[in-house]
Amino acid sequence: MMSTRQVTVVNPQGFHARPAHLFVKLATTFQSQIEIVKGNEVVNGKSILDLLTLGAGNGTTLTLRANGPDAEAAVEALARLIEGGFGELTAASDPA
Repeated sequence: MMSTRQVTVVNPQGFHARPAHLFVKLATTFQSQIEIVKGNEVVNGKSILDLLTLGAGNGTTLTLRANGPDAEAAVEALARLIEGGFGELTAASDPA
């Protein structure tokens, strides 16, 4: 099963080391193959090295793609992580 979703990087520093670590940590809990698409670039969502070379700064639109038995759950969980700013947004700017 294939699942895709577009997300926008909202944390101020973008996809740097800490968010990349959190993403990979979460991605590896799923069986599905996970890819992140930025323009013409496709990287392995379970490889921290790939994520760090992606250069996805604040405001970058990415497409999450997962293929496997838990693809939909994987895409939803990873999208929530990115859209939530990887926990880096201050409480004052958090609408919740």
